[in-house]
Amino acid sequence: MSDATAGDCEWLYQEFTDDAGDTWLCISFVRGLLPREVLRRIDVIPGTVGEFGVEAYAADGGTVLIDYGWGTSVDAAPGLLSSGTTMATVFANIKSDDFSLLIDGELIAKFGLYGYSYRHGEVPEHLLPHLQELGLDRDDLTENSVTKALAFASRATGVRFSPRQFAKDALTGASDHLQ
Repeated sequence: MSDATAGDCEWLYQEFTDDAGDTWLCISFVRGLLPREVLRRIDVIPGTVGEFGVEAYAADGGTVLIDYGWGTSVDAAPGLLSSGTTMATVFANIKSDDFSLLIDGELIAKFGLYGYSYRHGEVPEHLLPHLQELGLDRDDLTENSVTKALAFASRATGVRFSPRQFAKDALTGASDHLQ
């Protein structure tokens, strides 16, 4: 399991935050699947261009999928992406934010990054210490929970993503059909 910290994920958060402090981020960590398989599961053809798109990056332990649309590509096919594996998604923009964890096609837990008490489902017991250590187990509007959620996604899936991996070419494709 990854031991990622919020500090380890700050670079990824900054990548999707503009100079005004607005964030638009939809990132999924998918354990044990290669980028080509992740795209195949959601019927995205590498190299295609559309109004909306996704990028699939090879990461330690799996794939990181970044949605460059309305953030609905992952919502459209969560069972497909998590079938036979574990997937965690962090979504944050100026209007909404949440974390979701799926195991083998089943939604295990979903909660707002600043409203854990309003969660759906339960975090598996073996992940609770990570959730608590990162401070995501409380309703806290005073700290940036996006970096904490990215670290928790890494820990929950065992997928570790670095700036070096992000700098490499990704498999990209149009995701208009998922919008």
